[in-house]
Amino acid sequence: MGQALGPRPAGDGVHALSERSPSRRAAQAVDALRHGWPLAIEGAPLLQPVETAFGDLAGEAMLISASRAATLKLANQIEAAVPRQPVLMRGAEAFDLPAALAVADPALDMANPLKGPFKALPLAWEEQARAALELARMAGVLPAFLVDPQGAGEAVALTAEDVAAYADAGRLQVASRARLPVTAAEDARIVAFRSPDDTREHVALVIGEQASDRPPLVRLHSECLTGDILGSLKCDCGPQLDAALHAMADEAAKGGWGVLLYLRQEGRGIGLINKLRAYRLQDQGFDTVDANTRLGLPDEARDFPTAARMLALLGVKAIRLMTNNPAKVAALEAEGVTVAERVPHALPDNPHNARYLATKRDRSGHIL
Repeated sequence: MGQALGPRPAGDGVHALSERSPSRRAAQAVDALRHGWPLAIEGAPLLQPVETAFGDLAGEAMLISASRAATLKLANQIEAAVPRQPVLMRGAEAFDLPAALAVADPALDMANPLKGPFKALPLAWEEQARAALELARMAGVLPAFLVDPQGAGEAVALTAEDVAAYADAGRLQVASRARLPVTAAEDARIVAFRSPDDTREHVALVIGEQASDRPPLVRLHSECLTGDILGSLKCDCGPQLDAALHAMADEAAKGGWGVLLYLRQEGRGIGLINKLRAYRLQDQGFDTVDANTRLGLPDEARDFPTAARMLALLGVKAIRLMTNNPAKVAALEAEGVTVAERVPHALPDNPHNARYLATKRDRSGHIL
């Protein structure tokens, strides 16, 4: 067991760090996790993503999040007692992929109720473990890894510090602009943004004539496939998007203007598949906050630095922000954006999203 807990020797089935930039190494690591390839984070053992792994793999230990460890009844063990600290653990037997996935995915708990007993182990590479779990969130996969599984194949090498370089919003640039008539405003213009490190492409829709002396009405809208496109009633995303565009059109008719930032951060930053896992947990009785927690993912993981960078590239310094969430105001102001006014943006609930909206009000501080 001892070898599984220590760093993997350099050159042992590992791509060398070589001359690759930190941002490129992190981007390759995110891509590796989506493909099920292992990571070799300097100073840590080889880490194989559980969800996307393939083949006949098994490991004696797993790396999981603190919140997932708590649901597995590990929090009373000293090595797993520190809040928000990644947890290294082992079971009575080695974890093959089916067993590891049953441990990693709480949406499968009802189908696999008997797990354990598990033993939390000392973690001597906490910084690298945190980096691995954050990379998993960025990749949209479950935050769980097999530790040093045999036969995992060649790994992508990086350092824990590379993750910050990947998240650097300063590399975002305007990629293209075009006129885009929409139902709410036939004279709207669209601006696309892209970073060399990230496959996600964000857009802004500008409605009305831009005026530097008048703060625009701004809405930050995180991508929601289920709500924006499919008309899901589980959230209020689709109606909020539509109402925001019409409010901006009304503002333009009065001589003002508006900017909709459409950010590719599905599920408040946890990804589409994990959002659907959270929906499954909600069907089992958990609210939206507890569902994310049981997944080992944050309830709030949206990228406000990117939103601020988009506004800066548009030449916008002060805004009137359409939101019911005071924390969103604070997050943008922390990134240097002046929020001249918070404009309420509440819409009626329905039988399918009433609990969701109540949770946003009661547990996330939304003014509803």
